[in-house]
Amino acid sequence: MENFVFENLTKAYFGKKCVSQYLPEILQGYDDNVLLAYGGGSIKRNGIYEEVTGILKAAGKNVTEFSGIMPNPTYAKVMEGAKLARENKIDLILAVGGGSVMDCCKAVSLAAVYDGDIWEDFWMKAGTVTVKPVPLGIIMTVTGTGSEMNGGAVITHELLKIKTGRDYPALNAQFALLDPLYTYSVPKRQMVSGSFDSLSHMMEIYFSLPNEDNVSDEINEALMRSVIRNLRKAIGNPEDYTARSNLVWASTMAENRILKLGKKTDFECHLMEHQVGAYTDCNHGCGLAVLHPPYYRHIYKDGLPKFVRFATEVWGIDLSGKTEEEVALAGVEALADFIKEIGLPTTLWELGVTDKKQAEEIADTCFLSPGSYRKLTREDIRAIFAAAF
Repeated sequence: MENFVFENLTKAYFGKKCVSQYLPEILQGYDDNVLLAYGGGSIKRNGIYEEVTGILKAAGKNVTEFSGIMPNPTYAKVMEGAKLARENKIDLILAVGGGSVMDCCKAVSLAAVYDGDIWEDFWMKAGTVTVKPVPLGIIMTVTGTGSEMNGGAVITHELLKIKTGRDYPALNAQFALLDPLYTYSVPKRQMVSGSFDSLSHMMEIYFSLPNEDNVSDEINEALMRSVIRNLRKAIGNPEDYTARSNLVWASTMAENRILKLGKKTDFECHLMEHQVGAYTDCNHGCGLAVLHPPYYRHIYKDGLPKFVRFATEVWGIDLSGKTEEEVALAGVEALADFIKEIGLPTTLWELGVTDKKQAEEIADTCFLSPGSYRKLTREDIRAIFAAAF
């Protein structure tokens, strides 16, 4: 395994009714001004807003609302939240929602106390956080991104058409409340795409060096099998608590940094999808579903031993009578078949990229991952996009 330093500052509270059980006590550790952040208002329809605001009121907190956080949070939205946080002298940001709300609030927690341009200093390039961000707490309502237990935040600069993410440990939430029951009200499509995002995180870590025996890959295989099995169960019965709770914790495990220990990681598919999202505002999990099979068909020979292992250990492909290349490719096709089975898109056209010239333009803006099994070129990215078109 590669050398590593492990750090995770977030305390997770998991299970049924964990919000009502733990949030009142947690709030006692913070001063009175709370920024309550959420998305398009679904929490007002499913009762979560009423529950959370009731707890905040009982705790005597002064609540400032920061609503309307979009699925792909923008730099402008981050700056709007930062302005609210400064003007209201916010002591705690409480993010209620999925990964987009969490990511936006991490950036807000930094922008509220930083005098410079956070986009230039922390997102366009890797920076060093030397200021103390506004404390952040998370109440997860949508699973998939794993953002609840890391410092990662993906932000879109809508004017520059750049969507990029960074992970700063200083931006980790101080606490995260994870109640699988909260995910029941999420539309099926969103549940499926979020779960595929979790699977994507696992694959992006798995398909990277080292290939030698290591703990991260062993855990990863078990988690990938779990997501595949439990997603099928949750599609069949959306209120299967065992399936939904497993999907929640698998998502968290995929991105709480444990799987990344000792791994180089790839994340080229995420880098490609981010640019598709910057141009089309498409659903993140849907974009990943479109790009993964063509990307893996393009590189599987360069990481053949790991792709063979993926095929046999995750998908149960039989080795009998097949060459290693045939086994590896069968694993990639099993992934592609699974994407079709769960109803996610399979072409860029379905994401809104309906012009081949636009596909080439997007491909040319993609960042190149240093962790890929193959050192990709612009021509490689264009070929992958052409295959996905």
